[in-house]
Amino acid sequence: MAPNDSVETNGGTRGTAVGRRKAARYIVPVAVAGVAAATIGLVPALASTGDPDLPKITAQQLIEKIAASDAQQFSGTVKISTDLGIPSLGGLAGSFAQGGGSGKGDSGADPQEKMTELTSGTHTLRVAADGPDKQRVSILDSAAEYSLIRNGDQVWAYDSGSNEAYHATEDGSGKKAGHPAPESVPTTPKALAEQVLKAAGPTTSVTVDGTARVAGRDAYKLVVKPRQSGSTIGSFTVAVDAKNGVPLKFTLLASSGGKAVVDAGFTKVDFGKPAASSFTFTPPKGTKVTEADDAKAQRKTDGDKGPGMFPGAEGLGAGGLGAGAEGGKDTKVIGEGWNAIAEIRTPGGTGLPSKASGDVPAEAQQFLDALGDKVSGKFGSGTVFKTRLVNALMTDDGKVYVGAVTPDALVKAANDAA
Repeated sequence: MAPNDSVETNGGTRGTAVGRRKAARYIVPVAVAGVAAATIGLVPALASTGDPDLPKITAQQLIEKIAASDAQQFSGTVKISTDLGIPSLGGLAGSFAQGGGSGKGDSGADPQEKMTELTSGTHTLRVAADGPDKQRVSILDSAAEYSLIRNGDQVWAYDSGSNEAYHATEDGSGKKAGHPAPESVPTTPKALAEQVLKAAGPTTSVTVDGTARVAGRDAYKLVVKPRQSGSTIGSFTVAVDAKNGVPLKFTLLASSGGKAVVDAGFTKVDFGKPAASSFTFTPPKGTKVTEADDAKAQRKTDGDKGPGMFPGAEGLGAGGLGAGAEGGKDTKVIGEGWNAIAEIRTPGGTGLPSKASGDVPAEAQQFLDALGDKVSGKFGSGTVFKTRLVNALMTDDGKVYVGAVTPDALVKAANDAA
């Protein structure tokens, strides 16, 4: 029998397309900001071959095993499938991430655009790592491949479909021009598990719930659940390699039930040293290459800053929401644990533009109306945008209340703050 040791720890038309793109500039920061960091994951095509019989282990011991894992070399094949309950935005979400436009500084290989596509649908990936300075993530489809590669301080992204490349040199902190290196993108179960375990605290229950076989390897199942009611998060399950402590599978369930919001895991994995060629890249002949510095300067010249991420929204990942987000100067956190709500003041202190104001095309307004519900209270009026994981209330006076909580909890928070 598999061990079942439970230990709780404190732990159609051009006009329509343009309208949808403009609408995406308004909805993406509400519906996707904080969802991407929390839900970009990998889905296994896993066939169960029977639960392995492994020695019993406590939740604390399993967490320590994850923390002590020193496996820095691996390669494998994974899939990503995310069901947030929102329409697929595709490149619209990416256009927001770049500042919302098709200006001269934009590149079809920009990592922020391509990696944001992982927030919906199903994708196949190849991943590889050789220590902290060499990583590669490739997104595969039937006609093209997109790769994000880091080798030392050099970061390359290449889209074979458009034959475009994006190049950045890191500044020593792992960042350049606001664009991610591969290791900063949570595209492995380990990265996702670390976010969740960082959030564990007094409002969290952590247990061991049996064993599993993942990508041909024996694993323990660690289950993390909020102990509070009112959260949209039902549970996280992490399958941990019994031998080396590496998370192999990650599944996120919503408290409302239904299929997994994120179901993440390797389909094939090898913990040997990857080939050095995995981390080298030379742009093919005829490739359009965009330098990060040039793109940034061009966007500044064009004045194409776009709406930008809501201040403090970068703190709304799994760790931020679960452990009490540390927002920016325009962000205040209400509540604690998994029920934490971030109150964010939007740039300029204004709410969503309306059709009546002439700022939003009819097609864009229709798109927004389809995603949001009008609400009112002591705070005045506003619109609630809903996903299966993160909900957000944007008031007409320019405040946003966002969290992995129910819409009713957001309205209550806004009323209490009025």
